[in-house]
Amino acid sequence: MHYSERARFCKNPLAKKLFQLLEQKKSNLALSADVTQAQKLLDLAELIGPEICVLKTHIDIVEDFTPALTQKLNELAHKHHFLIFEDRKFADIGNTVKLQYQKGIYHIADWADIINAHSLPGPGIVSGLSEVGLAKQRGLLLLAEMSSANHLFQPDYTQKTVAMAEQFPDFVMGFIAQRKLSSHPAWIYLTPGIQFAEKKDALGQQYITPHQAIVQNGTDIIIVGRGIIQANDPLSEARKYREAGWQAYLQS
Repeated sequence: MHYSERARFCKNPLAKKLFQLLEQKKSNLALSADVTQAQKLLDLAELIGPEICVLKTHIDIVEDFTPALTQKLNELAHKHHFLIFEDRKFADIGNTVKLQYQKGIYHIADWADIINAHSLPGPGIVSGLSEVGLAKQRGLLLLAEMSSANHLFQPDYTQKTVAMAEQFPDFVMGFIAQRKLSSHPAWIYLTPGIQFAEKKDALGQQYITPHQAIVQNGTDIIIVGRGIIQANDPLSEARKYREAGWQAYLQS
């Protein structure tokens, strides 16, 4: 199915919006903006924003964070038509993650369209996050697989994560995964660890190509970080990844 066709099956409004955005913008590229300075993050969002569907942040690594940063990110998201995904990886009991999502210095629920969480604590983690996110029409991705070497995501754990998602279709929109995990068309799959060359880094990150992720493994959105950020010309490189990801989608 086309992305727009799959949107009809989504019970989560943000998942429907994202599928429609992919078709409208003709981009299934997400930028992983793992930078430690606020201005660098804003500069990347301004420069690469027209090429992407999602901007993925790690807000707690920004050394000079202020609330003005997330306000400006939201303005750029509106300007360039992308969603913001805070890669927080919540992993605690329901009451604790509810507070982490809503309170503290970051107030993630106020500006991040998408968040993610480990399923390890059980369904209470989804219930806690949904108590905050549902009213704001946010969406949750569950971590079903990771791209690091020797991870502990065994097949049984992954399938139990999918089963947990099925209990919360109004809030869970899909998965962080290396491959398609279910035949249900409503789930959206975001795949990290994407570069044009298959390789590993010194800390166990394993890379696959856009073609492998989308055509061979059946996922939807490619997440690219250092392959763009560390390029001599990040904008030109982002355009190459956008084209590769979209062509892979058309081929699939």
